[in-house]
Parts: sequence; C-alpha cells; structure tokens
Amino acid sequence: MTFLDQMKKRRSIYSIGKNVKLDQAEIEQIIKDAVKFSPSSFNSQTSRVVILFGQSHDTFWHIVRETLRDLVSADAFEATNNKINAFAAGYGTALFYEDQDVVKSMQEQFALYADNFPVWSEHSSAIAQFATWTALAEVNIGASLQHYNPIIDEEVARTFDIPPSWKLRAQLVFGSIEAPAGEKTFIDDAERFKTFT
Repeated sequence: MTFLDQMKKRRSIYSIGKNVKLDQAEIEQIIKDAVKFSPSSFNSQTSRVVILFGQSHDTFWHIVRETLRDLVSADAFEATNNKINAFAAGYGTALFYEDQDVVKSMQEQFALYADNFPVWSEHSSAIAQFATWTALAEVNIGASLQHYNPIIDEEVARTFDIPPSWKLRAQLVFGSIEAPAGEKTFIDDAERFKTFT
C-alpha cells in the first residue's frame, strides 16, 4: 500500500467501538512513533500527547459531557449527549498538546523568526495529528478528530496533571470501525490548484 493509499484510507469514523485487535501497548507505540517521526520547524518537537485508555478515556468524555451540559440548552443537550456517548464508546483518546515553553524558547533563540514560531507550532501539531490518524487507519483503527478545547482545558489539566505550559489543540478519539465513513466529496480541482511551467 502506498502512502497515498494510506491517506485515502484515513477517514473520519464516527461509529467506533472497543473491538480492536491490537493491545494498548501496540497502539501506544504507533501513536508515539507517529508523533516522534513527524517533522517540526527547527526540529523543535513542540508536540505533546496524552494517551487515554480504559477508565481515563471514560473520565475524559465525562468531563466533556458535563462541561457541555452547563453550556448547551436543555433542548439541545440530548443530541450533544448522544454524540459524546458515541465518542465514549471508543477504545481510547489521544489528546494533542503544544508545549508553549518550547515555543517561547525558540522565539528567544531565533528572534528574527519569533512571530512565526506559534504558527509553526500549530503546523507541527497538525502534522502529528494527521500522522497519528493515518497510522491508526493503516492498522484498521477508526478515528475522528475533535476540538472541545478550550472549554475543557482547565478540568482536563487538573484531572490528568497536565503541565501549565501545555496547550490543548485537539482530541483524536479512536476504536474499532463499527460502520464505514460516508462518501467523501471534493471541490473541483480548478478551484483548488494552479500549475505553472
């Protein structure tokens, strides 16, 4: 399978379960390798990941649910709760952070590019998220990327003892593929690409 084939296989899978064939240690190593071998500007390695399985995974989605309960109207909460239940049904969650202390250090070391390091940090995080998502898809683990930050940040940091310098950027929930992704559509190439010779 080519790299492009693997990219095509990576989809947002919303119907996930706990019936994965790999054990936790194997999944943890896949996530670690995907992040470690993802590029970052100046090899700054700003990305940090908290991997949650079992009760920790359940606790995380409980935090999300209860945070949203206070923010969403009672009428809308049933749909929200169903969505959270679907994520909690998964096998695990990877929380993607960016270490702001490293970003600040890079800004100090390379003052000429100081304004760019926060942007490049976001690039690094996105690459690590994509690499992890694709690596999980390669071993038939479905996932979807969620963004409940910043409303959950403080409670999650307290619960999982997250360093203050770590900034939550995304949550990749994963598990067995219980139903395939929907059809993917694309805008016309002419709207998206320009080629010159």
